[in-house]
Amino acid sequence: MTSLEFTDQVQKISYSLKPVAMNLTRDADDAKDLVQETLLKAMLNKDKFKAGTNLKAWLYTIMRNTFINNYNKITKRNSNIDSTEYFQYFNTDENYITHNGATSDFVVTDINEAISNLSADYRTPFMMYYIGYKYLEIAEKLQIPIGTVKNRIHIARKELKDALKVYAPGV
Repeated sequence: MTSLEFTDQVQKISYSLKPVAMNLTRDADDAKDLVQETLLKAMLNKDKFKAGTNLKAWLYTIMRNTFINNYNKITKRNSNIDSTEYFQYFNTDENYITHNGATSDFVVTDINEAISNLSADYRTPFMMYYIGYKYLEIAEKLQIPIGTVKNRIHIARKELKDALKVYAPGV
């Protein structure tokens, strides 16, 4: 792949990077910076890209790793605060620590209910995929085309997302 072809393909894919960056950073300016840094790293390391592999996945991996590295730098920088004066108020007695499992019980109940409300045509492939079956294995076991399997899993995810949107504030 020539440099011109590589640059052209990266430019075409670059538009799909911003929504992912927004999802990671939750800030428009940080997302733009992350996309720009990702594209810069991709261009500097284009010799490491193997032709015939998934360029979009390669760019997403660069973006994810860049985000994680930046996040780790920020947290390490901010973790050097001297908090010894606050330790006198810190109670280490385990008897004072409580765990409220009710919230997670509600979430699990709602998830299970949402899954059970799916029609069997969507629930079966979705659960098989969730368990770990590959698309091709699901298609063979259910004796349906692989495209139908992918479509049903997509629709199941979409319906679950709608049913459980109360747990995703701001989305």
